[in-house]
Amino acid sequence: MLSRARRIAVWGLFSLALLVGSGVLLADRLMPPATGLPGFALPVKPGQTALDQELEPLLARYPGQTGAILLPDGLDAFAARAMSARQAGRSLDLQYYIWHDDLTGHLLMYEAWKAAERGVRVRMLLDDINTSGKDAALLALDSHQNIEIRVYNPFRNRDGVGRVIEMLQRMFSITYRMHNKAWIADNQVAIVGGRNVGTEYFDAHNQTNFRDLDVLLFGPAVPQASAIFDTFWNSDAVVPIAELNRKPRRKLESVLAGIQEEANGRVARRYLDRVDLSPNVRAYIAKELTPYWTDRIRVLSDPPLKWKDNQPGEYLVSELFEVVRGTQRKALLISPYFVPGDEGVAALAALVRERDAHVGVVTNSLAANDVVAVHGGYANYRKDLLRTGVKLYEMRPQASSDSSLFGSSGASLHTKAFVVDDRHGFIGSFNIDPRSIDLNTEMGVLFEDEALALALRNEYLRLAGAEQSYWVYLDDGELRWLDRAEDPPVVLDREPESGWWPRTLARVVGWLPVESQL
Repeated sequence: MLSRARRIAVWGLFSLALLVGSGVLLADRLMPPATGLPGFALPVKPGQTALDQELEPLLARYPGQTGAILLPDGLDAFAARAMSARQAGRSLDLQYYIWHDDLTGHLLMYEAWKAAERGVRVRMLLDDINTSGKDAALLALDSHQNIEIRVYNPFRNRDGVGRVIEMLQRMFSITYRMHNKAWIADNQVAIVGGRNVGTEYFDAHNQTNFRDLDVLLFGPAVPQASAIFDTFWNSDAVVPIAELNRKPRRKLESVLAGIQEEANGRVARRYLDRVDLSPNVRAYIAKELTPYWTDRIRVLSDPPLKWKDNQPGEYLVSELFEVVRGTQRKALLISPYFVPGDEGVAALAALVRERDAHVGVVTNSLAANDVVAVHGGYANYRKDLLRTGVKLYEMRPQASSDSSLFGSSGASLHTKAFVVDDRHGFIGSFNIDPRSIDLNTEMGVLFEDEALALALRNEYLRLAGAEQSYWVYLDDGELRWLDRAEDPPVVLDREPESGWWPRTLARVVGWLPVESQL
């Protein structure tokens, strides 16, 4: 009996090694080839669309400058996307890591469909790691003559066991993902930041909503976002969804009808009423929003084939770390997934030691982190960071938030940003972790502007405040968490609001050699 079990185990290991070995040897030959025709952003034509007509007088008053509006609120972030889609008359270019098959996902799909019905060209580019089971909805959209959907680093096998086997076979190439997030309307308006598309990103989830941040841009920086989109759209890593799967016409019509029915249903109306009541939405309608104007702002991205690129100096991380290394007085970092590594700890420590700079980090507590494994990686560096003088704040899982049918008392940090010396800043998709540095393509907005930096600093201070975060410190070499929301403040000697199982799991992950994948 033991001999038979041993033979089965040996053959199992041999088969797995053969499967993975074939993936290593064949490498990119296992990825479906790029078959899409080249496509590019449509040029702006004066007065052609409602967005053109709205923005031209505004941009004329600030020649050469880009307008920027921060979007920390989920309702405002949804409204900005939906309203720009409704006003678009030329093009929508949408690039996302995740597009959930849920209420807000369907609402924004429906906005894209209605735009296409008006003759707007819609291009949607999604990372394929999160599309399992969603092909029907994507193909339903793609069936419109004005909509094309492509996927990044795709699977040949769309569902089931075949997809799992392919994931094992391509385990060394499937790990490279497109983490970019951009919503571009008419090549006139771009929304770039940390949000994917889904209820938890737009304050519509009934349990936990992310604290996130986007920046809405209009002006000279927008074509930079469009150029990034085109580079990905035309890259060898991207394949049209229609080349990977087929669904019966009747199925596509049924799925599309379901999306339209949900978008026009009672639950959607209740959410959209909340969006309409947002103070910033009402301010926009009244033309009372005040953008930040600057000519020192850029939209940046990693190359689409980052893992093949032999020039790492061109990676987004190089530009970002150069700004942080230049800190003279203050560096305030926000990263939900924070695994700095020895090199990152040393770099932050040098700012404190050599320049007497204030370095602060806001990240998720274990209880607020939606990826426990990442917290295990972060925990390995926590004491080292604190010993060097870096200040740590960990997001509370029950940070204050309006509680209702759609707004939840639960919250998890998802903002990815930093501000340096109250002048330089970044907002985007980049986490301070090995995955963002080496494996994912990332995107964001880098600026040098005091007014915009002040607004971002205020967002950092809000997140680091007593109602939002625990202050983490060392007491005789042991970790402590100060709950400053209590009166008097309460000192905790273990991970706040977390049970033994997540604490144990995080500790075990911290022992494993998996940091490069975090």
